[in-house]
Amino acid sequence: MNLVLFTTNLAGGGAEKALAKIGSGLAARGHEVDFVVCEDGGKYAPPAGCRFHALAASAGHGWLGKRRLAWRLARLLATRQPDLLVSTLPFADEVAALAGAPRHVCRIANTLSAEVARLPPAKARRRAARYRQLYGARPLVAVSRGVAADLQASFAIDAGRIRVIANPFDLTAIRALAAEPCPARPAEPYIVHVGRFAPQKRHDLLLAAFAASKLPQRLLLLTPPDPRLDALIARHGLQHRVASADFQANPYPWMAGAELLVLCSDHEGLPNVLIEALACGTRVVSTDCPSGPREILGGELARWLVPCNDPNALAAAMVAALAAPKPAPEVVAAALAPYAAERALSAWEALAREDF
Repeated sequence: MNLVLFTTNLAGGGAEKALAKIGSGLAARGHEVDFVVCEDGGKYAPPAGCRFHALAASAGHGWLGKRRLAWRLARLLATRQPDLLVSTLPFADEVAALAGAPRHVCRIANTLSAEVARLPPAKARRRAARYRQLYGARPLVAVSRGVAADLQASFAIDAGRIRVIANPFDLTAIRALAAEPCPARPAEPYIVHVGRFAPQKRHDLLLAAFAASKLPQRLLLLTPPDPRLDALIARHGLQHRVASADFQANPYPWMAGAELLVLCSDHEGLPNVLIEALACGTRVVSTDCPSGPREILGGELARWLVPCNDPNALAAAMVAALAAPKPAPEVVAAALAPYAAERALSAWEALAREDF
């Protein structure tokens, strides 16, 4: 089959990383895959086995910029006859729609209503209307059941238009990468948080909880240094206990070496880091945010879910998780089973064969 995967760039977010894994996974299964980005550059390398195309060195994100990109994408697609074109992230979704892309499916990687709720009221109304127009009349793939439910409840999208296909995880490859040498990793015990410095990720909540917990471990933040983050760390008096270890193309040795991984977001789609940390044999604690954590951390693991925006609950869970034994291998295996790469890639192949 011929498949085209399209996103904004390879700047380092979870949605882009997951799409790249879908591309390399489908290419490894013998399909012809074009991986297309609006703008070149980024932290991730183009996915292995895919033909890589950048529509521009740097993309303008305004009205004219979108249409220039749409024209370039349409020219590229004129030389292809894709069985499926998958876009992810709203900007890329809109460009693909403007290009009149054939057999176009939008992959929704976040809980969009939570994103809209963070905006000022007038802007929130405009954004919600834009999403209803963009997503209401085309096939959608949600990365979790929670994202699918949000699309239906918040944007009045027909359930029949939405499929749920989780991100693919090559668990064997993750464990092999976790075993690679990592000289920069500290020798002393540490807790890790993996995620960009953005309001959604709630570094403020994490630092408040870490300060309240009085845990002896260091806290490592896998995010590029940022003066605003440094100021937040200083406000809590944690300069000597918290460090930014920058973006890591291979975060798995850092996860595997940690005593605990904490996710404290206000919203997600399907938080990759929880699945990856479990695959690395690392304890996890997470806010019970919409959506994804509750789908991943079921059964015995649900005890490590805490309410959003509650630093005391997060601190208590961190202390309890570090005092508890690691989850039994069979518990972790059951939690990871739905996210095996083979299941997700087979679902994408099935979707490409469908009429729509």
